[in-house]
Amino acid sequence: MTHRILILGGTTEARQLAGKLAARADCSVTLSLAGRTENPIAQNVPTRVGGFGGAGGLAAYLNDMRIDLLVDATHPYAARISANAAQAARMAGAPIVALRRPGWEPVEGDRWTEADTVGEAVQALGAVPRRVFLALGRQEVAAFEAAPQHHYLIRSVDPVEPKLAVPDADYLLSRGPFRQDDERMLLENHRIDVVVSKNSGGAATYGKIAAARALGIEVVMVRRPDLPDVPSAETVDELAAMVDHFVEPAAERGV
Repeated sequence: MTHRILILGGTTEARQLAGKLAARADCSVTLSLAGRTENPIAQNVPTRVGGFGGAGGLAAYLNDMRIDLLVDATHPYAARISANAAQAARMAGAPIVALRRPGWEPVEGDRWTEADTVGEAVQALGAVPRRVFLALGRQEVAAFEAAPQHHYLIRSVDPVEPKLAVPDADYLLSRGPFRQDDERMLLENHRIDVVVSKNSGGAATYGKIAAARALGIEVVMVRRPDLPDVPSAETVDELAAMVDHFVEPAAERGV
């Protein structure tokens, strides 16, 4: 029996999980990417790029391709995709499991100001001009046009187009992981006094948080959105070990 598994990816863990499951003789794995990154890292399994057309389109794909297990391994802030995945799984009668990377927790020395949304993060910067490091990804930075008094250093994998309509912004193209020592040098060289970040979790981008702590720099941390309540695991190994429990032949679920 070959189990057909669809992984909704875009994260390092999704790529690692795909490789781990593809090494099994009883698994046929497809990795799906949303297509938001112009030059994604090469994957090691068959890959599709682009959306499905909402929950209904994904449910149709699950049925048409006779998918035995849907894995949501998207970014912790991809709330819409996660919601569509949970709904599609219900519609198709397919099992679903999520890979949920634990978030960061503040430790002694951190100066966190937490915000529920990016809009709240903009307001948290205050009225006095500051030197701000935006490490949010290019989809979120336009909101900071509402606070043009600040200097912005904006880091993203792909170029921010159009550039922000603010008088003072620098752009940095770079892909993680980022080492703490390098992040500290970046913050010092650009004289940053506040970092704006999502609570992405994981080690790859934690360097800026540790560097800010070492330098006594404030971090405006955007809290994670609510995600669907589905069976989940925190690590690739834990989720890979759960696969046998969740996979059942498509014929047994009436597809």
